[in-house]
Amino acid sequence: MDYSRLPTEMQNPKARSLDVLPIRKVLELFNQEDRRIAPAVKKVEPAIVRAIQLIVSAIKKGGRLFFVGAGTSGRLGVLEAAECPPTFNTSPSLVQSVIAGGKRAVFRSQEGAEDRHLEAQREMRKRVRKGDVVVGITASGVTPFVRGALREAKRRGARTVLVACNFSSPLRRQADVLIAPRLGPEIIAGSTRLKAATATKLILNRLSVVSMVQLGKVYGNWMVDLQPKSKKLRERGIRILKHFTGLSGKKAIALFKKAKGRVKVAILMGRKNISYGKASRELKKVNGFLGNALASP
Repeated sequence: MDYSRLPTEMQNPKARSLDVLPIRKVLELFNQEDRRIAPAVKKVEPAIVRAIQLIVSAIKKGGRLFFVGAGTSGRLGVLEAAECPPTFNTSPSLVQSVIAGGKRAVFRSQEGAEDRHLEAQREMRKRVRKGDVVVGITASGVTPFVRGALREAKRRGARTVLVACNFSSPLRRQADVLIAPRLGPEIIAGSTRLKAATATKLILNRLSVVSMVQLGKVYGNWMVDLQPKSKKLRERGIRILKHFTGLSGKKAIALFKKAKGRVKVAILMGRKNISYGKASRELKKVNGFLGNALASP
């Protein structure tokens, strides 16, 4: 393969004198290049919508979501999966990450791990089943680890999404949906932790957050399904409860405790003056959508 032809490996003509530019000029160049990111992500919104629809449909039917990548791309997948339980009260098994090189690669570079396509296949065989969605993340669009993961995921009946900063990626044949923003070369040729990583982070945020919104994990724009496992999150949960019930501080705290820290349940209990058990059952009937539960007689 001629790696020099990859968009992520090409030289950015604006940055040819990067090593001799004053600091302010380097920062100005960063700003110029970063302004390309949001418009590029906007242009691939139709593909992002299709991917979200796949994810939501899969989860509603009992499927799970996997983020798979190597290096920076893999770490971004780890971040996305790790944030879902505290933010949306999901099971750790619902949104998972697989990074080339395993847990060690999260903290220390394991560059050779990206070539281990057989390892990726083994991980998919261990974890993935029919009905899941696997999102392969590779800035270059050619990472063997991601290629192996997508191939095996398809064999196992999972749906597949490819996030790559290379529209001509040969891995696109393994994907049901290709999300490929066109960003142009990096300021440092090949350093995909720059624009490519920022664009990838934006895309992954959209995939996870919008999917969770569609699954009833948010009411209005409030985090009503959070896990109150820290002082900050407990305070946030009580503040949300006060907002939707009009209760005073002490009463809101008491109701929050009575609802076992489940904000949605507490809101329903306070607004309808019902028990914890009844509120839980009503939410279950409407698949966790608080707005529907509040609107029901």
